[in-house]
Amino acid sequence: RCYRPSRIFHLAAHSTTSHDAGEVNFRTIGMGAWNVLSSAWRHVPQARVFIAGSGVQFLNRDRPIREEDPFDPSSPYAVARIAAVYAARYFRKLGLLAYVGYLFHHESPRRKPKQISRQIAAVAAGSSHGPVLIGNLNVRKEWAFAGDIVEGIWRLVSQSRVMEACIGTGKAFSIADWAEACFSDSGSDWREKIRPRKEKFVPEYSLLVSCPRKMFALGWRPKTTFPELAALMVRSEKVKKLR
Repeated sequence: RCYRPSRIFHLAAHSTTSHDAGEVNFRTIGMGAWNVLSSAWRHVPQARVFIAGSGVQFLNRDRPIREEDPFDPSSPYAVARIAAVYAARYFRKLGLLAYVGYLFHHESPRRKPKQISRQIAAVAAGSSHGPVLIGNLNVRKEWAFAGDIVEGIWRLVSQSRVMEACIGTGKAFSIADWAEACFSDSGSDWREKIRPRKEKFVPEYSLLVSCPRKMFALGWRPKTTFPELAALMVRSEKVKKLR
């Protein structure tokens, strides 16, 4: 009401699919989206509102995910994401410009240190000794640069037509691929530092990748390649090591 924003972005999330995180997921994602949408509708009804969705809220058939694919309440996290999208659709019927972008795996040096992607980059940079234990090295997903995804979000909300779109690279790489890319300039074998867990591990999916045809049609493309992203993450860990 005080600042009268023209664009509002709801990105808050507790990114875990654990059953124990159900309440915090719903507060931050589901109710968070409702509160943002409701406030915008009341105070700045002309604003464009972006609600973040996720690739994990869709039924995963081990093929690229499209916006038209059915939702799947496979976890509390997915339930909260689905609720947020339906909230956006409800307020859209009331006249609010509510956009939805379904995001897939994206990285940046701002990742928390405990995240697998950063753990691997840290070991490759020599700022951590490892080993890093991975449940399944063969899980394949997108590895996008967060900055590119944000540009995609901005491109989406800049459209006069309200849309829902998958914002991703459309390219999948395994965790083993990530480790190999991070260690490419280290002179050492990543297999010495990155190891599979001994206990049985059942991944939630074997492939999580988008079909970003809508975003590509809008002229958006991710700029950062997979090797460039790995190099960026390793470089960042080396800088942090010097501090």
